[in-house]
Amino acid sequence: MRRGNPRGPPHLIAVIRRANISPSFKDPSFQSRIGSAAEAKQKALDNLRSRPPVDEKVVAERQAARLKREAADAERRSAKKEKEQAAEEKRAAEAARAEETEGKAEAAAPPATEAERKAARDARYAARKNRR
Repeated sequence: MRRGNPRGPPHLIAVIRRANISPSFKDPSFQSRIGSAAEAKQKALDNLRSRPPVDEKVVAERQAARLKREAADAERRSAKKEKEQAAEEKRAAEAARAEETEGKAEAAAPPATEAERKAARDARYAARKNRR
C-alpha cells in the first residue's frame, strides 16, 4: 500500500502553486488601505452626526433623578454611620461597666490562699480532661 505525501496530495500542491493563492505584499496597496480607512472614518462620522439631538427636557429629568438618587444614598450612608456610632458607644459603655464591676469584684474578694488556687487549677484541668 502506498503512503501519502505528508504535505498533501501532489496534484493539490500543484494546483495551489499554479493559482498563487498566497496573498501578495502589495495587494491591497497602501493607497487602497488608506482610502478604505478614510471611508470607514467618514462613515462613522456620518452615523454620529445623523443621531438626533439631545432633548433638554430629557436631560433635565435625568439630572433631577440622579440628584434625587444621590441624596437618598447620602441619607442612607449618614443613617448607617449614626447607627454604627451608636453601636460603638454602646459597646464602649458596656466594656466600661464590665471593667468597673470586675474591679469591684476583685476588691471585694479576699486574696485566694495557695490551697484555693491549687483547687481551682485542678478543677480547670479536670474540666479540660472531661472535654476530650
